[in-house]
Amino acid sequence: MTQTIAPRVRTLVLLLLAAACALLAGAGPASAHAALTGSDPREGAVVDKAPAQVSLTFSESVSMDDDSLRVLDPKGKRVDDGKPSGTGGTTYSVKLHAGLPDGTYTVTYQVVSADSHPVSGAYTFSVGAPSETSVTVSGQGAGGGFVGGLYGVGRYVSYAGFAVLVGGAAFVLACWPRGSGVRVVQRFVVSGWLSLTAATLLLLLLRGSYTGSGKVADVFDLGLLGEVLQTKAGAALVSRLLLLAAAALFIAVLFGAYDKRKDEEKRDLTFGLAVGGSVVAVGLAATWAMSEHASVGLQAGLAMPVDVVHLIAVATWLGGLTALLVALYRGPADTPVPGLAVSRFSRVAFSSVIALVVTGTYQSWRQLGSWTAFTDTRYGQLLLVKIGLVAVLVGVAYFSRRWTAQLAAATPVAGASAARRAEKGAGKASTKAGTKASSKTSGNASTKASGHPSANASTKAASKASGNAGTEASGNAKVAEKASGTAKGTGGSPRAAQLARQRAAVDAARQKRQRDADPNRFGLRRSVLAEAGIAVVLLVVTTVLTQTEPGRTEEEAKAAGTSSVGNSAPATGAVTLDMPFDTGSQNGKGVVRVELDPARVGANDLHLYVERPDGTAFDIPEVKVALTQKAKNIGPLPVAPDHITTGHWSASGVQIPMAGDWEVAVTVRTSDIDQVTISKNTQIG
Repeated sequence: MTQTIAPRVRTLVLLLLAAACALLAGAGPASAHAALTGSDPREGAVVDKAPAQVSLTFSESVSMDDDSLRVLDPKGKRVDDGKPSGTGGTTYSVKLHAGLPDGTYTVTYQVVSADSHPVSGAYTFSVGAPSETSVTVSGQGAGGGFVGGLYGVGRYVSYAGFAVLVGGAAFVLACWPRGSGVRVVQRFVVSGWLSLTAATLLLLLLRGSYTGSGKVADVFDLGLLGEVLQTKAGAALVSRLLLLAAAALFIAVLFGAYDKRKDEEKRDLTFGLAVGGSVVAVGLAATWAMSEHASVGLQAGLAMPVDVVHLIAVATWLGGLTALLVALYRGPADTPVPGLAVSRFSRVAFSSVIALVVTGTYQSWRQLGSWTAFTDTRYGQLLLVKIGLVAVLVGVAYFSRRWTAQLAAATPVAGASAARRAEKGAGKASTKAGTKASSKTSGNASTKASGHPSANASTKAASKASGNAGTEASGNAKVAEKASGTAKGTGGSPRAAQLARQRAAVDAARQKRQRDADPNRFGLRRSVLAEAGIAVVLLVVTTVLTQTEPGRTEEEAKAAGTSSVGNSAPATGAVTLDMPFDTGSQNGKGVVRVELDPARVGANDLHLYVERPDGTAFDIPEVKVALTQKAKNIGPLPVAPDHITTGHWSASGVQIPMAGDWEVAVTVRTSDIDQVTISKNTQIG
């Protein structure tokens, strides 16, 4: 039966690893958790005059340094003063140099959001008219590269280590106290502690480079490490290391003194370990809750304790499940996991699932905000995958509970049958030995008593002979025991010691075959293996979720982007273009101002104003407007505005068929022979 199990186990493990690797490969760099929701000038805007400053507004508070916000001219040269100033933690601005020429300018930013994730991006705006630029804005991203990938691996390992440490310890303490003396269980829990500790140290070293330059050399910059220690994420990682020191003491007591105590002393020590372990587990979970999603946004004061409960429930369920799997497959044959321990874990897992459902529902509402976010955002899509995995896991757990119930019911019956078999075997051996001794002593007594006149002599002889036989048998047993002990010791022959080891190996193999032959235990092992495999993929998806921008934030960013893209600098949504003209005549100088509202695809209102150089309005014989999009070979589309009042012309219902970069050309005639055509480009969405 063991040969039949092995190929299935290997196949299932390989499939689960492949699924986990596919998820890891598709995770990519961490997505932005603070989204850019507004800017001034807006993305793609064409402004008449260079602004005095550029300001950015984010969906949540961010932190910046002097190099976080840059404004570059068309040649890639910085034109900002490099000292961003913040307002309330969500809006930052940087002043620009005076007298900037016309052209397209690029704004780049790289900040750290309040939930500890790096956020970066870039956009352009134009002064006067768009121009060619040597600045490339594609590929702008924080948290990528080799350092970003290594940081992501550290996050996966830290979550897995936390689940193994907390779940394994809880399984031993609450479900199988005798497991504290089982070597494979000890190694399993200690491996969780080592993984979490190593991953935390790695994250602490990588943090500065991960949120900054992304260079490997910066990992060893002590000055950068000092700056990290002053941040919220750095403080959380240091706190986690201190709590892991307390966890090391907990493990030492659990796997050292605890197993050696008597039952009365164990009860008192169990209570102390449960209280101390719970405090350490809550503290470790809080290091994530206080530095990531739960610490910012809606109802942060409630979200953080809910997140702590959610993390502990995940660790208790998945980590305990893996500990049970290790004990079932790798545990010693003479110390099998009893049915009572499996039943206890079944109840603990059921309680963890209830906690997961309650806390997960609240977290989903908080992070999504709408039903459409389930399908329209990456966070919602990953959450649907997680919900599906949990549903499958609960279904598999149902079958595990059935095997658990059968195993618990079969254990007492098997124990009673074994006791009866042992008692029956002992009785047969005693009867056989008694019969043999009686026959032997009876014959001796008859021989010695032949011719003796008294029957009592025969009885006494029989009794004496029987006693001698018993004494001899006892002596032989002691001699055999002594000989066996001598053979096992240093004074015995090597051949006897080898035989003793072979007998022990045969006995262990026989016990293992008997244990594996139990259909209830075999079914439980198979279902628990399936649970553990699904749990691995679920843990991967959960870790990816912590690195993904929440659906609520993503939808807010989309809404803000929709309202801003294609609009120019004025908050009204109208495009305003000032174009000086000079026809060469005596009164041929002035300024034409064109206003297009709302500067969108479809119908627009056009207003045209003509002013002298001193700002006074005046009339001219004729003014015409034409719109052209050269990139698509559209136009020129003529517009004939109506004269409204002195220096004011207007046209309504001006149709713009397509978004893009449009040329607005105005022909001004100041006399019968003096006229000029002037133009400017603007972005119309």
